This record gives sequence, C-alpha cells and structure tokens, in this order.
Amino acid sequence: MNMSDATTRGVRVEVVSRYLPEKSDPARRKWFFAYDIRITNLGDEVVQLLTRHWVITDANGAVEEVRGPGVVGNQPVLAPGESFEYTSFCPLTTPFGTMEGSYQMVTEDGRAFDAEIAQFALSEPMTVN
Repeated sequence: MNMSDATTRGVRVEVVSRYLPEKSDPARRKWFFAYDIRITNLGDEVVQLLTRHWVITDANGAVEEVRGPGVVGNQPVLAPGESFEYTSFCPLTTPFGTMEGSYQMVTEDGRAFDAEIAQFALSEPMTVN
C-alpha cells in the first residue's frame, strides 16, 4: 500500500508515495521514490513540528534510520485547521521497501509528543513482493 494515514493527538499525517522511473536505474540497483506528505492540525491548539525520524527498510530487510530537524528546511507551525504539505524523496537499492516514522511536535505551552507516520510502501509498479 503506497498510502498511509495516522492521527496522533489531533495531528493527522497523510502520505502517498510513487515510483520515479526517470530517476531510477534498475540495472545499477537504483530505485528512486517520491512521497507527498500532508500534515494537518485537527486539534484545538497550535503545534509546531520540530524534528523528524524515519525508519526505512528495503526488500532485503536492511534498515536505515534518519533523524533531523524539521522537514524540507521548515519547522512549520500549524494553528487549528491548518495544513503543511511537502514532497521528499527516497533512494533504495531494491525495487521495494517501506518507510514509517514520527514527527516530534510541541504545543504552544511546551508539551512535546510524537506524531506517528504510519508505514507505507515504496514499490516499483508490477514488483512482486
């Protein structure tokens, strides 16, 4: 499933991934994927995204963890009802894999929590897994 949707403490994270054949080179064991994310504040308080944590697993079971500040150079602040959307990319050395993770969020009064990013597939079309 190349989509995921999770809500944690009023923060909804929706993801859709896609294969990018024009950037991939299977003969050299390089598959390239894009994923579009929408983060929506469904709660009743302002929240800010501080950091990201990704767990990327390829078809061989190799796991890579990625941590860092913000997303695509931003640490968006979301008032109730607001959304932030971005696109990012993930290279793999296999035609199939998965991603999942979390965003560390903080409320205006300083309470931190992790908003879940539910697992989604990175898959070359017509790949048997």
